Amino acid sequence: MTENEISAIVLDRAIKVHKALGPGLYENAYEVCLAHELKKSGLKIEKQKEINLLYDEVKMDVAYRCDLMVEGKVIVEIKSISGLDDLHTAQVLTYLKLSHCKLGILINFNVELLKNGYRRIVNNL
Repeated sequence: MTENEISAIVLDRAIKVHKALGPGLYENAYEVCLAHELKKSGLKIEKQKEINLLYDEVKMDVAYRCDLMVEGKVIVEIKSISGLDDLHTAQVLTYLKLSHCKLGILINFNVELLKNGYRRIVNNL
């Protein structure tokens, strides 16, 4: 399955979760529900996936944890905040570079319409 096929399923399932729950909950509620929906769609999901950092001769076993790793190819970062800014995009781009993934999806569930809180971020390796 390609990154684009995965992202289409993620968007569809995220819309379903958002319609059912609405805005205003904590991030972990959306994370658990979205992971459940993606598993029901037949996708392999890793929640709070630990990503290592290797810099020069320094190795950090858990540099960060991405909210969801889908099929080992797509990182999904979930927010429930007043608005996304460039810092959130930069965070996902860094996650992509360190994990060697090509596509990241940043979703802010604290919006009236999910399309206003959805960003695709591409790592041009």
